Amino acid sequence: MALAEAGPARVVRSGQKDELYRSGLRSAAGSALHGLAGAKKWLEWRREIELLSDVAYFVLTTLSGYQTLGEEYVNIVQVDSTKKRVPSFLRRAVFISLHTVVPYYLEKGLLHLEHELQLEADGARTLQSNPALGLSCRTLIRNWIQRQVRELTDQQKKTALQIVYILKQSIPLLHRLHLAVFYIHGTFYHLSKRIAGIRYLRFGGLQGEDQNIRSSYKFLGIISLFHLLLTIGVQMYSFKQKQRARQEWKLHRSLAPQKNMTKEKATGRHSRCTLCLEERRHTTATPCGHLFCWECITEWCNTRTECPLCREKFHPQKLIYLRHYQM
Repeated sequence: MALAEAGPARVVRSGQKDELYRSGLRSAAGSALHGLAGAKKWLEWRREIELLSDVAYFVLTTLSGYQTLGEEYVNIVQVDSTKKRVPSFLRRAVFISLHTVVPYYLEKGLLHLEHELQLEADGARTLQSNPALGLSCRTLIRNWIQRQVRELTDQQKKTALQIVYILKQSIPLLHRLHLAVFYIHGTFYHLSKRIAGIRYLRFGGLQGEDQNIRSSYKFLGIISLFHLLLTIGVQMYSFKQKQRARQEWKLHRSLAPQKNMTKEKATGRHSRCTLCLEERRHTTATPCGHLFCWECITEWCNTRTECPLCREKFHPQKLIYLRHYQM
């Protein structure tokens, strides 16, 4: 039977079908844990159950040398970079690790690191427990990160928190870039398959069936790439505006404090920022109505887009600088 390179339409349908079956497996495993151990244990172990379900799906199919249900659905088969042999066991194991285990540990590592850095930045204030942290301090990742964070200086902690924020913003952009490249070239649908060098060949179907759809996918890829560049441009512009506003605040921060302190002493009113615990300077309001220093709340928004008091989510662009505010 003649084999030819699989087009993007077949690869996308295969990926969507696999995701459908994986979702069903994750849902069934989660329901079983929920029924046996209760809602609390399900919330604590939910991400681990999803990981084990995904690993089990690919171990029973790809690692065992069989087609996945999605690949069987569209009649495609995995091959290595030579397009003449089935990928080796090691190559398939690398793909499964990159596709399931590595994203899990990367997400957990960034989440734990951000959590520990925020604890240090907040002066070891008690934060609400986050179910997404999973196994809490019992995990080796969490314990290792705690030790590393304690050895950092204050400036290093601040820089690390900014790096974590940039990484969390960059990873989704990297996936969108890879998807746009796939739409244009139609080879690797998943980044893990690109790294592992796993391609697809199809069998059956008309010779020009996939070729007729490639032009549509290329157009979609160009649009996706343009939209990605636009998104990056907007984020960079927003970052520059925030930096400019911070510089202006630092330039004028020494102009008003003495005058404001005199007025506050005369009226007996002390308006303090709950972030720096000092008299509020250049009062800024969040959409939910709470007041902070301009520098304090913009610095807060570099890592968390929520109100420090009521935890209401908002975009940093919604902050309102209150000029000539007297209270």
